[in-house]
Amino acid sequence: MSRCAAGALALGRAAADGDQDGGVLRQIFDFDHYGELLALAQSSLLAGALLGLVGGLAGVFVIMRDLPFAVHGISELSFAGASVALFLGLNIVAGSIAGSLLAAVAIGLLGVRARDRNSVIGIIMPFGLGLGVLFLSLYKGRTANKFGILTGQIIAVATPQTAWLAGTSAVVLAALAVMWRPLTFASSDPEVAAARGVPVRALSTAFMLVLGLAVALCVQIVGALLVLSLLVTPAAAAARVTASPVLLPLLSVVFALVSMEGGLLLALGGTVPVSPYVTTISFVIYLACRLPGPRRGRRVAGSHAHAEQAHT
Repeated sequence: MSRCAAGALALGRAAADGDQDGGVLRQIFDFDHYGELLALAQSSLLAGALLGLVGGLAGVFVIMRDLPFAVHGISELSFAGASVALFLGLNIVAGSIAGSLLAAVAIGLLGVRARDRNSVIGIIMPFGLGLGVLFLSLYKGRTANKFGILTGQIIAVATPQTAWLAGTSAVVLAALAVMWRPLTFASSDPEVAAARGVPVRALSTAFMLVLGLAVALCVQIVGALLVLSLLVTPAAAAARVTASPVLLPLLSVVFALVSMEGGLLLALGGTVPVSPYVTTISFVIYLACRLPGPRRGRRVAGSHAHAEQAHT
């Protein structure tokens, strides 16, 4: 852990010790030392911005390809990989990425059809969760490290970890930029895309690998249990208010950034993990997008297909 993270932890613990009698609300929102904590959390805020960008863009295809269950399955193997790395004293980010990629490859190769894919995910999820619990139980280090893998962490993002996150984010964003147009077409109408020569199967496997990397990134901050709040909810909210192929990813990124950065900033003033703040903001945004307007989300895939066919 970096010096900044250690200092922030010390400040947070001091605030918590001084406010044990302040009630539950004060444990959730306590801004007595907020200025000091904010100055020490720059790495976390940068990591949050990267995750919001990656999660918002990848989430568009998660919704279009009906892969929320796959995200959850990959997160369980990401959790297992991080747990193994923690137990062995290795880089937790590297372990998380390895677990995510392993799950993505298994789902992509074994689950070609949606029904088969869901069955594979249903098998992988309990295995990954059980493996992760096993190695967390064997780990004799700090309890906070165990808890952080499941529920996320706010101020323990050290400089080396930020470098890992930035490098992996760059890979994910570059891959999405290269495959965006054909993947949009293949996601909207795979049969027509295949007939026009689009490598649908190869794109599906490639996107699963990209999704595995994106899940591994999000697990580092919001934890394995609540990764859906960044890779599903923002894109689902955006799909409720627009069918534009331009506005949809833009709004998805904006919603993910607001959820991530807002959650991080609120978590600095409390003693609970960051994930409840992120998931609450994300859920409120979804409700705000869903309640007043018509059901536009059903037309998103069709609009993407028409736009792609017009370009081809």
